[in-house]
Formats: sequence, structure tokens, C-alpha cells
Amino acid sequence: MPRGRSTRLAALTLGVAAVVGLGGLVVSRLATPSTSCPATPTISSHPDWTVARRWDEALLDAIRRALPNPPVHARNLFHTSVAMWDAWATYDPTASGDIFTEKHSASDVAAARNEAISYAAYRVLSARYIKAVGASESLNEFDDLMDGLCYPITTTTTDGDSPAAIGNRIAAAVLAYGKTDGSNEANGYAAPDYKPVNPPLVVKNTGDAGLVDPNRWQPLQLEHMISQNGIPITNGVQQAIGPQWGHVKGFALPDGGTAGTPIDPGPPPQLGDPATDQAYKDQAVEVIRDSSLLDPAVEATIDVSPGARGGNSLGTNDGHGHPVNPATGQPYPPDVVNQGDFYRVMTEFWADGPKSETPPGHWNVLANMVSDELAPNLRIEGAGPVLDRLQWDVKLYLAVNAAVHDAAIAAWGLKGHYDSVRPISMIRYMGGLGQSSDPNGPSYNKEGLPLVPGLIEVITKESSAPGQRHAALASHIGQMAIKSWAGNPADPKTETSGAKWILAGAWVPYQLPTFVTPSFQGYASGHSTFSRAAAEVLTAFTGSEYFPGGVSGYTITAGSLKNEKGPTTDIRLEWATYDDAADQAGQSRLFGGIHIQADDFNGRIIGSQCGKDAWALAQRYFAGQVTP
Repeated sequence: MPRGRSTRLAALTLGVAAVVGLGGLVVSRLATPSTSCPATPTISSHPDWTVARRWDEALLDAIRRALPNPPVHARNLFHTSVAMWDAWATYDPTASGDIFTEKHSASDVAAARNEAISYAAYRVLSARYIKAVGASESLNEFDDLMDGLCYPITTTTTDGDSPAAIGNRIAAAVLAYGKTDGSNEANGYAAPDYKPVNPPLVVKNTGDAGLVDPNRWQPLQLEHMISQNGIPITNGVQQAIGPQWGHVKGFALPDGGTAGTPIDPGPPPQLGDPATDQAYKDQAVEVIRDSSLLDPAVEATIDVSPGARGGNSLGTNDGHGHPVNPATGQPYPPDVVNQGDFYRVMTEFWADGPKSETPPGHWNVLANMVSDELAPNLRIEGAGPVLDRLQWDVKLYLAVNAAVHDAAIAAWGLKGHYDSVRPISMIRYMGGLGQSSDPNGPSYNKEGLPLVPGLIEVITKESSAPGQRHAALASHIGQMAIKSWAGNPADPKTETSGAKWILAGAWVPYQLPTFVTPSFQGYASGHSTFSRAAAEVLTAFTGSEYFPGGVSGYTITAGSLKNEKGPTTDIRLEWATYDDAADQAGQSRLFGGIHIQADDFNGRIIGSQCGKDAWALAQRYFAGQVTP
């Protein structure tokens, strides 16, 4: 059957023309014609997966290849989930469709659903990723998946009630909706009016951060900029991602109004504001303190088991773990590890770095893992009838991805509205001014860093004398020194930087030197908002706050870190509950040096609301209670 470019042209006649992607080039593809249907799908190692799962996995692969743009990927996950849900619901007499609300019958409903879902997902994904980075591989994967399912991609008709036509019609409706949802898809999702008030921070330089406004975002200028998933960026100055996103149409969110803030807890701490100035300084200090703990050479150990960590109240770190595993009735066994290793592993695991599916996709990975562990006893809210896996998957994807899509809109709405600063600019700016604790002491400035003995100090002649703690900074008397992670080592495969006294004006977060900090504002944390939103849905959907078996996690093997050598031993990240995992994702951003506590805690609170509201509305769709 004809493939490749002719198929893309056929898609244009279908009304699902390609849209601007995330910065990649259009790649022509000429595939070999298929003469017979393969016995198994392309994702052949899992022939038991439903078609919805296969399309979700194919989408996650495409995200891993594309430029990291969390709100755009959250939107693609949601719109694909809507397409699959609407295809499933069209053959259900009760369920409400979202964008497509037609009802149809079929002699073989299961087969019709598989076919309609596949055409709907295929057309949406092919249009969304045709100009993305990695387009050739992604489009080939989509084509191969259709081939493996024996669905001709040349079937582009939208007329009639065949499953293929219905799927194509659903895709056309979803893609048409996306052109008017406020994302500015037609122009590559660019923010039409945004310009940063601060000039770029040249990261390699030390000293004055050059801020015009210390409360506003500052783009970074890097000598060699590589995206978070390893793709080189030709322009060395960051461009803000998604400051208009608060105006995008969500699922269960209220309208964002003229400010584009569907959920607004108020501004983050502001330097110079009488009510929050001290919080601004204190939270910058907390980032420095967290950075100082990223040293495996320090012989400090901590218990990182679910019996010692987790169980926080919403928007806090007040938990002390869980006394027993509810699945076994036994205490969680202690897991005592090197403190510096644990914090470095936690930071890199949740960073969603090279070849990552980004935070929204990360929670799809976790959701799929949970579903596999619960199968075949798949009961929504842990009660009621056992669902077949396809029904479970389409409902789970709709709810989880509606929540993370709404989380993106809520978090990026605050980013665009408040335009808040990142820690690297905060710390370098205040450190360049001096210290704010002692008006009678040296280097005083009311907007400087607070003094903390052993962590933040003024370099003096005495402290920088040979053999003293600031000896390496002897040429900088009167400037601010901080004890923190010392920056990227020359050879990250064999070296660690540890915690050392460095100039505050030279501080960098625990990130790759080609990345440093994400290309968007700090408040509120996307990781925290995404993660708590998804955690709320998983808790409600499965009927338990706990992972199956009362615990889940991943083992990070010794020597596998990317930022520097480590960990020195295998480190196990474990969580009892979905909220524990979500909280750890937020915490990792402080240790990684790219968020302050206000970003994290408010993100968790906002994410909780997004997740609960998305779940409440999703249930109405399941029950057929939504009027078109």
C-alpha cells in the first residue's frame, strides 16, 4: 500500500494538516509498501497491550525525541487521550464524549473500538509531531504501529460510520479544537507579546547578575546550550516557554480571565516587599543549604525508606514516614544510605533529563506501571465491577492527562503572570550586593544574602589566610562566600565536585552545564503541580493512596549519574503513596537548585486542586452526565 509522503498529503485533504512542532525540520519519508499484516504489532514485546496503551507508549517515545516543552507535551497527551476516549465512548450507550459526541453501533464493538481509537490517535499524533525534533523516527513509529494493527493508513475518509471514518472524524475534530484553544499552535506555541525585563545572565561570568528587577525572570546565556533531553540549541540565550499558557482551554479548570491565572494563590515572595522580603531571603538560603548537602564525601547517612520519609500534609514537608505497609502489615524496613548520594540521585531521577518523557509523561509511565501491577483486578476506586483493560486504559488516560494538562495551564499561568525569578539569579544578585544581616558589619546591603555561619559568610583577611576556610578566595576579600555544591567537574565520569566555599556570584545549580535552569519562570513549579495532580487522580482512580503492594520505586545503580560521578552505591528511591512520589518530585527541584520552597509548596496545592477537579469531571463523562 502507498506510504510516506503520499500519506501525509492525504492527511491534508482530511483536514488534519501538520502544525508547527517544537523546532524540528520536516523530514520526508519514503517507506516500503506493506504487502501483508505482521503477526504482532511493532511494540512486539508486549502483544498483550491494548491499542490505547500502545498509542500512549508511542506518544511517550515521540516526547522523548522532541524538544522538552512540558505544557505542550501535556496538551498532546490530553488531546490524544480525548481522541481515544471519544472513540471508545462512541460505542457506549451511556458515556459522554468530550469533543466528539456521536453514537454508533457495531456488530463487533471491541474490534470497532480498537480501529476507531487507532485512527483517531494516529491522525492526531501524526499531525502534532510532523515538525517536531525526531519527526522521522516518531512518524515511522506511528506508521509501523498502524501496520502492526493491520489498519491501512491510506484510509483517510471521514464519511460514513465505519470505525476508520469515525476515528478520522474524531481526529479532525480534536485538531480543529486545538487550533483555537489559546496555545498559539499555528505559530509554534510562541508567546506573542512576552519580553523579559531582565537582560540575560551570562552564566560563565561571576559577580553582578545584572538584574533590573530581582523579582522577575532572567534568561540565561550559555556558551553551549543543550536541551534537557540532549538536543543542541543554536541560540545561546533562553527563550521563555509558554508564558501565555494560562489562557489555554483546559478540562475542569475555571477560565483564567485577563490575567491568565485559573488558580491564583497570590505572588511568590518578593525582595523588598515588607511582608515577604524575609521569606525571599530565607528560601534562597534554603536552596544554598540543600546544595551544600550534595557531597558524598561527607559521611552523613539518612534513612530513605517509606518508614522514615513521606506522609506529608499537603504543601508541607512535615511527614515522618509511614509506620507500617498496609499490604503486609509489617513496618517498612530501614534503608540507610549516604546522604549526598541520595540527594543527588533524587535530583537527577526527577529532573527528567536526556531522552525523558518530561514530567507529564513521567506520570503516564507510573500510571502504566500501576495498571500492570493491579491487573487483572481492575476496579475503579477499588470497587465495583472488574473492567477490561481497554476500558481501564482509556478512562485512566483521560483522567490523568486531563489533570496534568490543567496543571500545566495553572502553573504556567502563574509563570506568565508573575514572571518570577529563578534561584541562580536570586543568589548571584543578592550575593553580589553583600550581606543583609549586620548593618554594622562589612559588605552590608539590605538586599544582600543573610549571614549563616558555616554556610554564608563575608570573606575577610582572617578567613582567607593560608589554611583557613576561605583560603582559595583570598583575592575576593569583602565579597560573599557560600558553602555549596562547587559546580560541574571537569570530568563528570570520574570526578565529583563536593561542597566547597565558592563565591556567591559563581553559584550554579546541580544541573548539567549545558542546561543549568529551565527556560521558563520559577513560580509555580511545574514538577510539583504536574506530580500532585496526577497523584490525586491515581489515588482516586485506584481507590488507594498507596502504590500496589504498599510500596514502589526504582533502583539507581552505582556510577550511573550524569552530572558527576556517582552514586557510590546503588540507591533505591521508594514511595509508599502516590503523594509521597509527587512530593519527592517537588523536593528534588530545591536540591537541584532551580526552585524555591514557594514554587514547590504552592505547586503541590494547585496540583491537588487540578487533580481532584479533573477526576470529578472525568467521572461525569464516564457516567454520561456531561451535556455537549
